[in-house]
Amino acid sequence: MYNQNIPGRNEAVISLVLGIVGVVAALFVNGLLGLILGAAGLVVSSRAKAMGYDDSMRMAGFVLSVIAVVLGSLTLVACIACAATVGVVGFLM
Repeated sequence: MYNQNIPGRNEAVISLVLGIVGVVAALFVNGLLGLILGAAGLVVSSRAKAMGYDDSMRMAGFVLSVIAVVLGSLTLVACIACAATVGVVGFLM
């Protein structure tokens, strides 16, 4: 019989969902939102590991959350650099 009361399983699912949504948000919506969701996914993934759940679902959530944090950070830095460049060019004209 399938036991759904495994400690840390719900946290692993939450981490996976946050990682997926974070990657999508970082690429298509907003870098800051992807960064926040990725960081939340990392926290929940580490909580799942601390509860003793070390399955591939937790690992996938962890990896996707790291990707979301990296993409969100890069997107956020690119947006800030673009805004700064437009501001400097507008000031010089």
